[in-house]
Amino acid sequence: MSRESTLLHELPLLAAARSPQAPALLHDGSSTSYQVLQGLIAQFACALANLGLDKGERVAVYLDKCVEAVIASFGAPAHGAVFVPINPLLKPEQVAYILRDCNVRVLVTSAPRLAALRHALQDCTDLRHVITVGKGASEQAAGHYNDHRWADLLQAPSKPSHRVIDNDLVAILYTSGSTGKPKGVVLSHRNMVAGAKSVSSYLGNHSNDVLLAALPLSFDAGFSQLTTAFHVGASVVLLNYLLPKDVVRAARENQVTGITAVPPLWIQLTQVSWPDEAASRLRYFANTGGRMPLEILTKLRALFPSAKPFLMYGLTEAFRATYLSPEEVDRRPDSIGKAIPNAEILVLREDGSPCAPDEAGELVQRGALVAQGYWNDAEKTAERFRPLQRRESGVMVQEMAVFSGDTVRADAEGFLYFVGRRDEMIKSSGYRISPNEVEEVVYSSALIAECAAFGIPHESLGEVVVVTITSAANEPVDSDRLLAFCRERLPAYMVPAQIAQREGPLPRNANGKIDRKLIRAEFTAPLKRSTP
Repeated sequence: MSRESTLLHELPLLAAARSPQAPALLHDGSSTSYQVLQGLIAQFACALANLGLDKGERVAVYLDKCVEAVIASFGAPAHGAVFVPINPLLKPEQVAYILRDCNVRVLVTSAPRLAALRHALQDCTDLRHVITVGKGASEQAAGHYNDHRWADLLQAPSKPSHRVIDNDLVAILYTSGSTGKPKGVVLSHRNMVAGAKSVSSYLGNHSNDVLLAALPLSFDAGFSQLTTAFHVGASVVLLNYLLPKDVVRAARENQVTGITAVPPLWIQLTQVSWPDEAASRLRYFANTGGRMPLEILTKLRALFPSAKPFLMYGLTEAFRATYLSPEEVDRRPDSIGKAIPNAEILVLREDGSPCAPDEAGELVQRGALVAQGYWNDAEKTAERFRPLQRRESGVMVQEMAVFSGDTVRADAEGFLYFVGRRDEMIKSSGYRISPNEVEEVVYSSALIAECAAFGIPHESLGEVVVVTITSAANEPVDSDRLLAFCRERLPAYMVPAQIAQREGPLPRNANGKIDRKLIRAEFTAPLKRSTP
């Protein structure tokens, strides 16, 4: 009987045992087999042991998507350390904040990134070692940490690592920080392995799959491309793209069968040409990180007629929560589906009681995927992670659940529908308005490329709706026509009070999502007008 993975680093280890020569990683035209990858992971674990790294100490990975980033991310857990993936788009001061916040001991980065970081690292007093990947290592630093070359460090002699079990901490993933300083979500081996098994089961992943890793590995859905692939022995294409056509090219050249992306990227991918050999090879496409506009979903289904669409919802604090089965997309395309395998989703009122069908309440998740809390932040952990009590066969069981802060409703059949984030809901004329609902209508007009809806203060109405838009051809959109379209399909209190056009793509946060809060910050003066 084959052994099952219980620890994160066992995912590539067991895949190597089953099919050592199978390609694990595809990057820049080269292939790394599972056997080679596993050997490098073991070497990196030995390197950390020789540096004297204690169990549970943090190893930060600040790199573009590359083979070394994967090795470090799995090699640190293999030693018993906790890895901290840092989005390569972050600036030096943002990186330094994360390094200080979770007391990072070892930093893995490249020479150009290290050169830009040197000054900011002066305040990272817990840092002891910096490992530089690739050529052109910068000069030795004088200070509180030692510089090492990646290639030299991997020649370290064999040395035992720490004993690890599935409840031990394995990773800290930092949220994008759109509402303030980013928070470090702490995950255990059990969290991440359970997530890999759950997601790969409903996506139907298998060893012949080729998954495209387009999202940052610091994003839970981005790192999931590695874990789900490794669980079944599939291949992962590591892609650092600049333009949407780079994604298309990578899909064609590597015969990609599965792509997971956030709505802004899907919007861009509908605006470029897809050759038949790329589109026909795709077995599924999956959406996460926000609601997929129906207009974009329709375009994607036309682009990829043989691919199954998976609409997913999740949060970093619990990895993934729900998915809509492809068989249900035609009947309820606006649903986020039902709970993923090995998770339960509850819709609760503020007093903790369950909501009735179609009654809006807070989405609460329980199960093996619920994270351990926020790093070094007991107050925020207590706000989001709270105990649930349930009776099981005569015994009262208490467990921690994550209270998402998202408002949803469940219909009579148990299908869930996203209403909005509590901190993003627009409150106008006594009504609570979901920005997603407004955006859905604006997208359905087919007049715009991207949009973001939000509320701004109004002296008598509380807030009114503003929508920022871009055009597909960088030509002015007929705002009067768009406003008339909205009036036909929205109640008066939801009709935008202002439509603002801007050039180019809308601003993104570090995970590639449209940054609604940043856009909203550009509108500071309260509006004065009557209801539409």
